[in-house]
Amino acid sequence: MSVARVTEIISDSKKSFEDAVTKGVKRANKTLDNVKSAWVKDQQAIIEDGEVVGFRVNLKITFVLKD
Repeated sequence: MSVARVTEIISDSKKSFEDAVTKGVKRANKTLDNVKSAWVKDQQAIIEDGEVVGFRVNLKITFVLKD
């Protein structure tokens, strides 16, 4: 039987929401073992002077705990 845990992280990118997700998952994988999924809880566009300058995602990362 496996037991999993969920942690929430925030990641951003100047390129796209997809890039922000990819960066967030890569970073989580450096610290957490057995990362299994990421759920995009929220997305935000970062605005400066009326222009979109970045993309931010709130991710829920699921990872399986070691026995």
